Amino acid sequence: MNLGWNLSVVDAVVSNTLMALAGFATTMLYSYYQPGRGNRIYRFIYSIVITLFFGAAMNFVLRHVFSDDPDYLLFLERSMPVRFVFSFMIISFISVLNWLWNTLKEQKEYEKRNNDSERLAREAELSKLRQQLQPHFLFNSLNSISALAGSKPNEARKMIQQLSDFLRGTLKKDEQQVVKFEEELQHLKLYLDIERVRFGHRLNIDIQASDDSMDRMLPPLLLQPIVENAIKFGLYDTTGDIIITLRSYTEGPYLHIDITNPYDPQTSSPKGTGFGLSSVQRRLFLLYARQDLLMTESADQRFITRLKIPQTI
Repeated sequence: MNLGWNLSVVDAVVSNTLMALAGFATTMLYSYYQPGRGNRIYRFIYSIVITLFFGAAMNFVLRHVFSDDPDYLLFLERSMPVRFVFSFMIISFISVLNWLWNTLKEQKEYEKRNNDSERLAREAELSKLRQQLQPHFLFNSLNSISALAGSKPNEARKMIQQLSDFLRGTLKKDEQQVVKFEEELQHLKLYLDIERVRFGHRLNIDIQASDDSMDRMLPPLLLQPIVENAIKFGLYDTTGDIIITLRSYTEGPYLHIDITNPYDPQTSSPKGTGFGLSSVQRRLFLLYARQDLLMTESADQRFITRLKIPQTI
């Protein structure tokens, strides 16, 4: 068409400016309204409409700027179909990019909501499991206090104080996800002091904790239901003294805890692992997403509960 460079520059500036405005208008449109999955055809319609407005505006502006140049006006008329197709492709590309960005954003928001929902459900279940264990122990302790109140009032008062200290420590730990094994062991000793008031000399506890296990971490209030289970099946069906052994050691990235109690299959027949152990196993699964962290075995009239606690959570 033998057009001068000045005409080309003006044409490019006007066309690109109007195209930028069309792209901005497309982006603003989708910032206020996003067609749903069933209305995706609207994106195609929007692209057509915006392209038509862009073509009309470009044709009007360029004809007004070069109204006295018939050669350029002829060039503009012949190039309009190409300009329309090119602008439609650009606006459609902007629309597709916006759709992809919005889809990724919705997916991330959905994943966040799903993760938050799972976390809240997991925390609610963990809280429920802890709360289910406490009344069982509390009722047993209150019954023991009631039995001691008449015959041994000093022992009853001592048990009340110990129970108060134990429950106070339990409330402090409810909001913690993990605690040091040393702290958990101290809390367990409060529980054992209460049980010794109930059972007297018949209950003996042998704690063999390695020094390197003391600063390892584990979920709070994890040992008490296991030891309570050991006392139940080791002491309730016997009349003599028993020894319950708690042994801890570290191995790689794990804290290992073994709790052993006497077990006579002829007189003690716990079905499954019992509520206490099953609740511990459920807590470990909710926290670590693993089913192999609590194992039990019975041999030589001993029942052994083995815990393996990962040191990452």
